[in-house]
Amino acid sequence: MAAKGNREIIILDCTEKPGSSRYTTRKNVRTHPERLEMKKYNATLRKHTVHKEKK
Repeated sequence: MAAKGNREIIILDCTEKPGSSRYTTRKNVRTHPERLEMKKYNATLRKHTVHKEKK
């Protein structure tokens, strides 16, 4: 699936237990070149954890 314009598909990976929870989303890399960090739900750990953008 091709991204439109400046938007790219990125992967958010859990920081507490890497590989246990991954989310995909899109972001505009021209306006937000820094790495994205969000709190998302990790079903394996049964709690909300910080997920960071994976390269």
